[in-house]
Amino acid sequence: MSQIDIEKLHLWVQDRDTVLKYSTHVEWRYGEKPDYTHSNEKFAQESTRNHPANSLETLVQNLVRTFDIEANFKTNPNQWLSVVPDQFRMSTNGGSRYTITDLISSGTYKLMIGNTKNYKASEENFVTSTNLFHTAFPDGFLWEVLEVYSGPPNIVFKWRHWGQFTGAFKDYAPTGETIEVIGTSFVHVTDDLKILSLEHYYDNTNFLAKLTSGGKLVKTPENQQKKSTSIWRKLWNFISKLWRRKEKSTSANIQASRCPFAVVK
Repeated sequence: MSQIDIEKLHLWVQDRDTVLKYSTHVEWRYGEKPDYTHSNEKFAQESTRNHPANSLETLVQNLVRTFDIEANFKTNPNQWLSVVPDQFRMSTNGGSRYTITDLISSGTYKLMIGNTKNYKASEENFVTSTNLFHTAFPDGFLWEVLEVYSGPPNIVFKWRHWGQFTGAFKDYAPTGETIEVIGTSFVHVTDDLKILSLEHYYDNTNFLAKLTSGGKLVKTPENQQKKSTSIWRKLWNFISKLWRRKEKSTSANIQASRCPFAVVK
């Protein structure tokens, strides 16, 4: 793939906004497609790379971003574009090889971290695990490709995950610092760039050590009030999403959009 024209390739290797634009009739986890407007703004400000539009780095970053959308928001495996559903497997640091069903039920955080001193995957589910990290990183936990060492069908690349630790992690106080995680992944893809297997390697213990470095939160009436307010806010957000979903189901009649991107063998 010395010469790449990404716009002529498959939908799942286009930029994230294009993927969402042409994702119709999808069974979204929260009843509607995700909105990455804020994330895109933060990414433009804080990313350390500016990959050329038709580079291998951009193609790989687009593919993994599509996978991330699907792993977090698509509940029907038959609607995933980025993987071969019945063959796909994902592992972290040489551990268990998880299926697409595992990802849908557990989420990426739980499966990528596992059981450690400061985080027990066996005690978490999709909702609790996701809430932990959304609370710790309220302004987002961004991801980018740093370098790509080899192209399809066996892609090897280095990545960076980062965010401002400004919210509590469990009972640990935020430090306000930018926490950065560097890792390497191996991706085996088909001829049409669908993921068959995904292997991640990174230091999960160092990541969690940073999340607990601020020490335990001191229990005060103010903290208790914040916790109570947070619970009610989450409940209201959940009710609001259900209401919007009900409104859409009774009034929306959206025609399917045909994907404009030709399949390139």
